[in-house]
Parts: sequence; structure tokens; C-alpha cells
Amino acid sequence: MALMSKRAAFFDVDNTLIRGSTIYFLGRGMYQRGYFTKKDISRFVLANLRFRLTGKENKEEIARFQTAATDFIGGHDVKDIQAIAEQIYDEFVSPAMWQGTIDIAQTHIANGVEVYLVTAAPEDMATLIAKRLGLTGALGSKAEIKDGLYTGNMNGALLHGKEKAIAVRELAERKGFELEECFAYSDSNNDLPLLQCVGHPSAINPDALLGLRAMAEGWPIHDFRKARFIGRAISPIVVRLAALGTWLTPRRGKR
Repeated sequence: MALMSKRAAFFDVDNTLIRGSTIYFLGRGMYQRGYFTKKDISRFVLANLRFRLTGKENKEEIARFQTAATDFIGGHDVKDIQAIAEQIYDEFVSPAMWQGTIDIAQTHIANGVEVYLVTAAPEDMATLIAKRLGLTGALGSKAEIKDGLYTGNMNGALLHGKEKAIAVRELAERKGFELEECFAYSDSNNDLPLLQCVGHPSAINPDALLGLRAMAEGWPIHDFRKARFIGRAISPIVVRLAALGTWLTPRRGKR
């Protein structure tokens, strides 16, 4: 009897696992604890918003967000931030989670599939979320640490877009995962590289572009938003429109 290939499932975090932004929750909690001023958090929130609205593959906006994502923890003790992150998880992150996504992840775990979070948020925060949910681990943007303090710089690239797929392929090589047998979940069209590098991609709470792509490709779509009934009502029309679009072509390959 042939042995089953090692499998893993990879989940985006923001708007896939939780409602909103992990980094925003972290910044909000730090602000409430007096770590920085209203001006600081306003600058951070603006960079986060600009990135989400216009920074899809815009290198300038990605760079701005990358700086904002690590600058606000610069100079702070790693242990202090980790302790605050535990509190922020309980206060903001846990109540904002989509139970439907948690159920999918835990079903994978129960079936012997390793589950990893893959996010642009700081890897330390992503690892905390994974640990609290009983998942295998997390891949995230790495904040540079020196002498027990965050420097405010990145250690490597922001885990966004194609960088997620690169990180997943590297993990699969180390762990011996067969990507054709693996799963990936995201809400964003920006994560197409991640979704296309596995054999079983799915959309969760998809944005408009990913929703169209998922329907054209026949990928499973899970929508846990309260307004999901609207999507069901218009989906037959959208499918017909998508069929007319020549820009939506089947993926050429997964690797």
C-alpha cells in the first residue's frame, strides 16, 4: 500500500482568518498602552490603508507599508512586545476570527494535514495566533532583532504577493510536502501566487477579482460574511459575465 504524501494547508490571515488587519490590531493595542502617539498610529493606519487600496503590486506602496509594519515596534524589547501581543490576541484578534475558517483549519489538522498561517504581518504575531489555535506554525514578515530589541527594520522581504509563494515552496522543500497535494486559502487576488502554487486552492471571503477567478477556475469558495446571501443571488450573473472575459484564463501550472 502506497504511503500518502505529506500534505499541508496554508491560510492567509487578514480577512481570511480574521476580520481586519493583524498589524492594525497590534498597533491599536500598543497605542492604548502608551507606546506611541496619535500621530504615530495615524501615519501607520494611513500606510496600511494606502497599501490595501493601491499597493497591490506597487513597489512604492509596498515599501511604505513595509516600513510602517516594523517601524512602530522599533526600539522596544522583544519580550515586552510578545507579552502585549498575548493580551492583544485576547482583546482584539480572537473576537474578530471567522469561526468557519477555524473549522476548516481544524478539520485539516484532524485529518493529519499540517496547517500554516502565511501573512505579511510580523511572524511573531502570526506564530502566536497559530499556537493559540493549535495549528502547526506560521510564515510571516520577519522583524529584525538585535540585543533583545526590535530594530525597526525588516529581516528579508515583506511576505506579500509572490513572496508568499516563495516562502511556501521553501517550506515544502524542507518539510517534504508535495505541493500538488496541498491546500491554500485566501481572500485576496494579491495571493494568486500562493493559491496557484498548490493543487487545491480555495477562496475565503473573496474580493471581487478573486471571486471571479475562483469561479472561472472552479475553485471552492467559502464566504462567512453576513452579506454572503447577496453573493449567492448575483453569482449566476457574475459567472456568465466571467465566461465572456478573455482575460480570465486557466492557470498554466502550479510550480
